[in-house]
Amino acid sequence: MFRPRRLRRNEAIRSMVRENHLRATDFIYPLFIEEGENIKKEIVSMPGVFRYSLDQLDEELKEIIDLGIPSIMLFGIPKHKDAVGSESWNDQGIVQLAIQYIKKNYPSLYVIADVCFCEYTDHGHCGVLEPSINSKDGYDVSNDKTLINLEKQSISMAKAGADLLAPSGMMDGMIATMRDVLDLNEFENIPIMSYAVKYSSAFYGPFRDAADSTPSFGDRKTYQMDPANRIEALKEAALDVEEGADILMVKPALSYLDIIRELKESHDLPIAAYNVSGEYAMVKAAAQKGWIDGEKVMMEKLVSMKRAGADIILSYHAKEAAKLL
Repeated sequence: MFRPRRLRRNEAIRSMVRENHLRATDFIYPLFIEEGENIKKEIVSMPGVFRYSLDQLDEELKEIIDLGIPSIMLFGIPKHKDAVGSESWNDQGIVQLAIQYIKKNYPSLYVIADVCFCEYTDHGHCGVLEPSINSKDGYDVSNDKTLINLEKQSISMAKAGADLLAPSGMMDGMIATMRDVLDLNEFENIPIMSYAVKYSSAFYGPFRDAADSTPSFGDRKTYQMDPANRIEALKEAALDVEEGADILMVKPALSYLDIIRELKESHDLPIAAYNVSGEYAMVKAAAQKGWIDGEKVMMEKLVSMKRAGADIILSYHAKEAAKLL
């Protein structure tokens, strides 16, 4: 009789035969940078996560490095917002200044710039609006006009010194547009991590508090994916591979582990999973109530992303997990 329990009898043997392992180097830690001074503001719906002004960032950066987390992704909260999100390509914008500061003072950190517009527009949508008779609100996001501004933002972030760009707007052709403009401007060595499969998800709620990016009307269902769709996800990823993506991301992670696995089996690119704000907030809220063991649930769900096939995990849990690891 074969007895699988033989290999579970104590931690020594369990660790020897363990199939998937979490490491601090698997993580990217998201950071919210707010324009202004003397700002360290906890996000109410994301306990333990803060918005920082640039002058308050050093302690956080040092901790990230000390924990062995190699990479951060920057999201900006500017003072000025307009209809097209023009602060996103301001060479003296908050994220551009943050990139320059971090690369100068913490050169070991791999700095990723989120390339989108929702934090920068006064309407909270991910691009340029245009009238639409098909929308009940009378407007929709113009794909091709947004791509023009995506070129500007990409070049500005690259000039600031970003190591990698991560476009999150789910515009058709965004990877080809960025790859072309980066290559033409001698940034051919900057990789692109595409939010290739980004669902229109209710799990993003706390992020919108963090980044002041809640849409002022409507929703993002015309450009983000329907949660019911699997084949569409495979098509989206394949298109981004053809257009020159270097890494493919699935967002959110937990409800879409099947998609992570399918991309891992279909493509030979690294796969990233975004463990999003709502997934983080649920664990924190339940743990505060004493309903779950927060640390154990956190580690279990992070391992599930690795098991599904994620090579890279973006997570607000990254610092906590790294401490336990």
